[in-house]
Amino acid sequence: MRKLRDSDIREVLLTHLLNKFSNDENIKIINELGVLHGQSRVDIAVINGMLHGFEIKSESDTLLRLPSQIEDYNKVFDRMTIVVQRNHLHAVRKIVPKWWGILLVTRNKDQLNLREVRKGRCNLKVDPFSLTHLLWRNEALDILKERGLQKGYLSKPRAELYEKICNSFTLEEIKVNVNEQLRNRENWRVDC
Repeated sequence: MRKLRDSDIREVLLTHLLNKFSNDENIKIINELGVLHGQSRVDIAVINGMLHGFEIKSESDTLLRLPSQIEDYNKVFDRMTIVVQRNHLHAVRKIVPKWWGILLVTRNKDQLNLREVRKGRCNLKVDPFSLTHLLWRNEALDILKERGLQKGYLSKPRAELYEKICNSFTLEEIKVNVNEQLRNRENWRVDC
């Protein structure tokens, strides 16, 4: 029997998520969401009032990049779930933070199933500056304009816009604004 690949697991995970959120009109599911301007890419992101990232590690994958991915994802996501096969389960339990959820992919003949091994919890250490990096420049400007804070910032680089947002909004306000911008964003090539 051939080894499962990321794409095999992604398909079953997307089906699971679409079924789980079928009645939620305010949800957006994104494949390959870049965080920190592409420093890392989470396999699937669910945006529905909170940011929930899903990282897939199939039996074909190694865990070499996982520590740096954890560092990046911890700065941005309200919740994180790692989706693994049994060969990675033991190592993943030691590596990922306790607040991360763990889904185990099992195979019964040709049927793939997901089983919750550990229920995830909320991340209490989201970094506002890293979170603002999910915004495109025009979206960051729109957020400032809504509060009348754009004066002197129209031609500033993104990093200064992000800094202004962080200095002018609470973390909760930033989360709400980023969520809204991501859910309303159009023309993503990775949109599901």
